[in-house]
Amino acid sequence: MLRRPIEAAGRAGRNLLIIAILGAAVFAQGCTPKPAARAPCPAGAVCLQIGNNSEPISLDPHKTTGTWEHRILLDNLIGLTQVAADASAIPGMAERWTTSPDGLVWTFYLRDAVWSDGVPVTADDFVFSFRRILMPSTASEYASLLYLIKGAQPIADGKAAPETLGVRAVSPKIVEITLSHPAPYLPQLATHQTMMPVPKHVVEKWGDAWSKPEHFVSNGPYRITAWRLGDYVKAVKNPRFFEADKVCVDQVYYYPTTDAVSAERRVKRGELDFNTDIQSNRIAFLKKEMPGYVRTHTYLGVSYLAFNTHVPAFKDKRVRQALNMAIDRDFITGKLLRGGQSPAYTFIPPGVAGYVPPAKPGWASWTLEQRQAEARRLLAAAGYGPKNPLKVEIKHRNSADPSLVMPAIQADWKAVGVDATLQQNESQIAYAAYRSRDFQVADAAWIADFNDPISFLYLMMSSTGAQNYGDYKSAAFDALVAKSDSEPDASKRAQYLAQAEATMLNDSTVAPTFFYVNKNLVSPKVTGFVDNLVDWHPTRFMCVKGKGPAVTAQPFARGPAPPHS
Repeated sequence: MLRRPIEAAGRAGRNLLIIAILGAAVFAQGCTPKPAARAPCPAGAVCLQIGNNSEPISLDPHKTTGTWEHRILLDNLIGLTQVAADASAIPGMAERWTTSPDGLVWTFYLRDAVWSDGVPVTADDFVFSFRRILMPSTASEYASLLYLIKGAQPIADGKAAPETLGVRAVSPKIVEITLSHPAPYLPQLATHQTMMPVPKHVVEKWGDAWSKPEHFVSNGPYRITAWRLGDYVKAVKNPRFFEADKVCVDQVYYYPTTDAVSAERRVKRGELDFNTDIQSNRIAFLKKEMPGYVRTHTYLGVSYLAFNTHVPAFKDKRVRQALNMAIDRDFITGKLLRGGQSPAYTFIPPGVAGYVPPAKPGWASWTLEQRQAEARRLLAAAGYGPKNPLKVEIKHRNSADPSLVMPAIQADWKAVGVDATLQQNESQIAYAAYRSRDFQVADAAWIADFNDPISFLYLMMSSTGAQNYGDYKSAAFDALVAKSDSEPDASKRAQYLAQAEATMLNDSTVAPTFFYVNKNLVSPKVTGFVDNLVDWHPTRFMCVKGKGPAVTAQPFARGPAPPHS
């Protein structure tokens, strides 16, 4: 693993670190085998080839957590709501919805739609799906996202029957959801994979094998027809989709592209139409090399380190705080990444709707030298020093930005006397280790599932489970989040959430490092690709220049029974 050539945190040492990292990246790229040429497209058809970061672990929405998996599911399954090209929530399987005056009971009215095998989509599919994701036998790592539904958590904990869930089919075309607390963001949440339906009749026949391509049945604009591990997932246009006549692209290929530089070459050669990541420090170069291809935008995402509180050293808050303050975030964002990222001293990114940021930690305004001195003092107070150095392992993803950033953090910690080693893993393997607590320090990232502060803070709740990687538990934090859930006044709710975030930050359960920008490399021939805060880009709204018009979703038309917002 790369280490800083100079012990002190001087700028000369940092320049050498940059050279070493970039040199290693060039070497790695030289060892990458040349990818296959562009997949053939049937005569008269419109095809898109998408670089999709990583290999899916599953095509079942109840068993996935990655953005790369969600990108595929977004094209093939539609929930009660769906996203427009700009990622705003619009009607999906539900044409309209209403809420009770107290905001607890939501009634969704389904449109006439069928699965790709011709079987009608009904309210029973949604009832079945919401029960299934919560059942312990499903082992969904995202189940906690639905704990806002009445009765959800006892089912997930194995303490109640699935039939007790607050979701019922009033009729084949009416779904009623009862919440445990008001959630005005429910239409946004309903676009997420956790609330996508699975075909009850297919799952009952094939069990978990329903999501294999030979059995896969969709209700969206596409249906998955092939999955070649390590190569691609293929989806074709679903002729039974309720707006199939407005879908331009006939076939979509999703390729795992963990090597961002290799992927950019494929885009340049025309083998890929776009790639869903760019190595940050190459953005300026690519803007000159490939004019019109680089797309960057504000992103509701944070990169952070999680400390495993089961590790003896990390039970001590002083150790966590020392490692947190020793990181030079300005160097990481300004010198290494250089892609528009900003240093993160809080957990929730700016731009989240209804967000009131808490005050940054006092040490955030200190110089690096001051922070390092205090980090050494805290470590010494915890029993660590030159004669007893703290030894830790950082487990990190092999994607572009972590591979640049982790050696810098390793060097920052070495400057305060910490012996840190790096272990690199493919992204899905790394996250599997985090969820099973097989790590000491985890390099992780979180992208908003919906545009609300709770999409970030719920990660740290005691009840969250697998995705609370460090197993942070704080009664004070949980109580503040609970108060925000039952607070109807938006400004008071925001204050409770800010207090909850401040509590979590004071405990240094995680070390936020930087806030993301989304980075896509998109061929100018692709139309209908709209930059947005969550970086969701449904293929159904895209086309190719000269092949047909780009299709955009119509604004939501309020009917006689409008949705509550």
